[in-house]
Amino acid sequence: MNQLQKIDLEIAYWKRERLKLTHPLRQLFWECTLRCNMNCRHCGSDCKAVSDSPEMPFEDFARVLDEVKAHQPHVKTMVHTVGGEPLVRRDLLECGRQITEKGFYWSMVSNGMLIDGPMMRELRRAGLRSLAIDVDGTKEDHNWLRCNENSYDRVFNAIGHIRQTPHLVWDVITCVNHRNLPHLPELKRLLIEAGVTLWRCFTIVPMGRAKGQEDLLLNNEEFRQLMDFIVETRRENKIHLSYACEGFLGDYEGRVRGHIYTCIAGLTVASVLSDGGISGCLSIRSAYQQGNIYKDSFWDVWQHRFQKYRNREWMRTGLCADCTLFRHCEGNGFHLRDDEGNLMLCHYQKLFGTQNIGGK
Repeated sequence: MNQLQKIDLEIAYWKRERLKLTHPLRQLFWECTLRCNMNCRHCGSDCKAVSDSPEMPFEDFARVLDEVKAHQPHVKTMVHTVGGEPLVRRDLLECGRQITEKGFYWSMVSNGMLIDGPMMRELRRAGLRSLAIDVDGTKEDHNWLRCNENSYDRVFNAIGHIRQTPHLVWDVITCVNHRNLPHLPELKRLLIEAGVTLWRCFTIVPMGRAKGQEDLLLNNEEFRQLMDFIVETRRENKIHLSYACEGFLGDYEGRVRGHIYTCIAGLTVASVLSDGGISGCLSIRSAYQQGNIYKDSFWDVWQHRFQKYRNREWMRTGLCADCTLFRHCEGNGFHLRDDEGNLMLCHYQKLFGTQNIGGK
């Protein structure tokens, strides 16, 4: 790690310390449904076409928005509607319209199956400002992961309509796995030809339906190959590719993302789950809810009950116990902790091996 990287890490550390004190709520995720029109192999939420969990009435979530606006009248918080697939919710357009009217930015994450020209126009009229859509490889790889032979064609048809929508910030998300990794250069070509300018790569975490499916996970060498692919793609500058905010990457920090790693769950990001649970970002599927909107004031929980997110010294266990990089990593992404607080995956270890953990 060169001197500039070390300086950047220190700057990021102090910015994170400031956020722990101020914790402005900049992004709020709403799990508006657990239903989905797909049955993907890697779904961390294990969503289904018919869910046992009823959808939260918008009126209940609206009370959360009113609390946030009352305490942060001058902050333009982004509200992300996620699922499941948000578009299977029949009143989603009306939900989006009211989110916008209440003074929030409205964003959505979608698999693209229900997006066509008319739907895109309706979403725009309802106030949609940001959209993320999934493309998980070339046709064979994408359809295999999504368990749907029509998904690839539908998502590229959706991209054709999305790119024509004015004033919309959008990107493509790819879940990189053992199968699609070798085909990323071809996928890059396809995305560029389709007019995609922003691209994010995630790696799959062993939770939900992905748990126990080793063929979905990257081994250490494959993970390093992914990082090198991102570095080279960013150098080419034909499409803006970033690795997701999943974990601390050592020497790759500042080279695969436009920022230094910080897990902002509970610092600037909160979520409301479908059952009313209040948590950090929705990538966290373990039991780290800090309250429930049906029993607690959301704002009171955000202000006073997120200590577990803002002081992560409790994560100094196991592999993290004597790691000299804990100051900058703080136990890796919160979503990588199981219900007992154990770390499921260390990105730094995958890249550089155990000999570098703890200064050994």
